[in-house]
Amino acid sequence: MGRYQILYNPAAGNGRGTAEAQQLKELLKGEELVFQDITAVSDYREFLAGLAPEDNLLIAGGDGTLNRFVNDTEGLEHTHPIYYYATGSGNDLWHDLGRQKGDAPCRVEELLKNLPVVTVKGESRRVINGVGYGIDGYCCEVGDQMRAASAQKINYTSIAIQGLLFHYHPTKAVVTVDGVAHTFKKAWLAPTMNGRFYGGGMMPTPEQDRRNPDGTVSVMVMHGTGKLRTLMIFPSIFSGTHVKHTKAVAVYSGHEITVQFDRPTALQIDGETILDVTEYTIKGQPRA
Repeated sequence: MGRYQILYNPAAGNGRGTAEAQQLKELLKGEELVFQDITAVSDYREFLAGLAPEDNLLIAGGDGTLNRFVNDTEGLEHTHPIYYYATGSGNDLWHDLGRQKGDAPCRVEELLKNLPVVTVKGESRRVINGVGYGIDGYCCEVGDQMRAASAQKINYTSIAIQGLLFHYHPTKAVVTVDGVAHTFKKAWLAPTMNGRFYGGGMMPTPEQDRRNPDGTVSVMVMHGTGKLRTLMIFPSIFSGTHVKHTKAVAVYSGHEITVQFDRPTALQIDGETILDVTEYTIKGQPRA
């Protein structure tokens, strides 16, 4: 029986991260738990070197918390078991693993190896779930603005509907998959996925498997339709049945995918927003 070094994110779950992490006292009753605010860790090399041999590392937060951890520790050797406990608002990795919020922590270190790498504006980072581009990036942009203005809970579905009807305009897109280019005159969104879920339960590429040994990723393009038709199709992305609309939805899988828009728009990586993006490239990594 080892000790759990718990790195929790107070900002996760719309600011409920600290309280949510305290639920681990019940879930891991009888274990020794040491809590530390992950936002206060300034030197991961020093932190990891200070773990005792019998320690377990546990990340308590949302998808963005886990993304930040794997990127901040890139190049460092992980010699301890890594557990994850979902306290975010979306929890898409948790959902992809077939788990519900409140379930006990599970080990994830194998899932954090050989992750896809996305390059945006000359900077590269690893991806846990996926990269959203188009109206999904727009939703994150608006959500960030609303969060900065007040403490209200963000409803991304409502933002998407308002965007489709009034504010967001489709772009011309060129999607290149392993060297083969596909052009779309009216693209509404073009996310590339490592897992199945993003955006709090949307399933743009229902056949994508984060454990596939080839390490391929999948891109979905919703395109070619007007506002009302797109609005009719959009809700089915939560069940993955949108892919049946083959005239409006295209899905491709490959090892390297580049998406280019003809005007800048927002992009999100595991929920973190990057503004004014005209293209991104994501490369899958083979898994041993």
